[in-house]
Amino acid sequence: MSARRRILVVDDEETVRKSCTRVFSARGYDVETAATARDGVELAMRGYFDCALIDLRMPDMNGMEVVRTARENRGNMAVLVITGYGAVNTAAEAARLGVADYICKPFAPEEIVQAVNRAMTRRPEVASGILDRFTQEIRQSAPRPEHYEHRSPQAVAEIVTRSAGVKKATASVVNILILGLLAGAYIGFGAALATLVGTDAASKYGVGVAQVLVGSVFSVGLILVVIAGAELFTGNNLMIAGVLGREYGLVRLLTRWAAVYGANFVGAVLLALIMHQSGLWKMASNAVGAKAIAIAEAKVNLSFGEAFFRGVGCNWLVCLAVWMAFSAKDIAGKVLVIFFPIMAFVALGYEHCIANMYFIPMGLLLKGTSAAEGMGAAALESLTWGKFLVANLVPVTLGNIGGGAIFVGSLYWWVYMRGKVRNP
Repeated sequence: MSARRRILVVDDEETVRKSCTRVFSARGYDVETAATARDGVELAMRGYFDCALIDLRMPDMNGMEVVRTARENRGNMAVLVITGYGAVNTAAEAARLGVADYICKPFAPEEIVQAVNRAMTRRPEVASGILDRFTQEIRQSAPRPEHYEHRSPQAVAEIVTRSAGVKKATASVVNILILGLLAGAYIGFGAALATLVGTDAASKYGVGVAQVLVGSVFSVGLILVVIAGAELFTGNNLMIAGVLGREYGLVRLLTRWAAVYGANFVGAVLLALIMHQSGLWKMASNAVGAKAIAIAEAKVNLSFGEAFFRGVGCNWLVCLAVWMAFSAKDIAGKVLVIFFPIMAFVALGYEHCIANMYFIPMGLLLKGTSAAEGMGAAALESLTWGKFLVANLVPVTLGNIGGGAIFVGSLYWWVYMRGKVRNP
């Protein structure tokens, strides 16, 4: 039996190290990792490796120093650099040192595997073509920048199943709770803005145009979550793909969902308290506050079926927005693909459980204020914390899970990743 090939991964990002270990171990490689450049040099000097994957940006030492040391002392080892910062001078130095290839972050599993296979089948001294490739890409960047291109649905399926989902499933609970709280607040910002715009838009522009306007401004919530970085329960419904792909178990998924859901609740209610104390609901002679109460009252009086199916439609679109955000390679592209699905779900009147964690508590906080004057007693009596939790939050949450986890996460996994399940 031939000896197993050995790979060294030097990268300060734990997610990259874990991902490479999982991908190459599954393909029969022995993998060792280093979180710092100095540890990587020590491992390279101490043992034999067929290939080294080296990040060019390291906190303790420039990755090119690791490449230089590897080239001087391990001339037969294939070297491949990982970078998000391609440049001509870096390419020239890499070519001079005989680097076999490079790959830019973020990358899909098949991309890194193919790059390693190419690196180990060519001699270092014939790798000078890397400079030409770097230079050609930079020259082409003006008419057709690489980051304007999008990833294919299959590539997104791999990222969601084997990279993004695993990162979320293995993140520390403290980080998850902090990012979950932020996401709840970010969605609350979108909901607060939607309440303001919806106060008088219908009377001026008609219901249809008003709904589109409200949906347009609400989209700022998910844009903040995706671009700034936060953990949103509804978007995390896509993590079901990792369970189907056996990257982690159902128990891990459910515990992560529960932690994010609770943190989203805290963040959304916290923003409702801030908005209540700010007095901004008094704008337009309390009209904004009255609109917030009317929104909350309408939501708690939906039937179970109405709330459930509106939840399904909502998170079908929300998870499509998140899915397409993985496809886009630049911030402008991500914003664009997020905007339209989110605008659509709000304009159509669908229900989002995290948004409702702001909308309904905000109405509840305003019940005893001047904003409630002139509203019917029956309407105010129906607006309670109990009805919020039972009549709205439960069915909407179940519908959101169905729309996101089934119609997006599961179906796309079935189409693109079925048959690529990792051995348990």
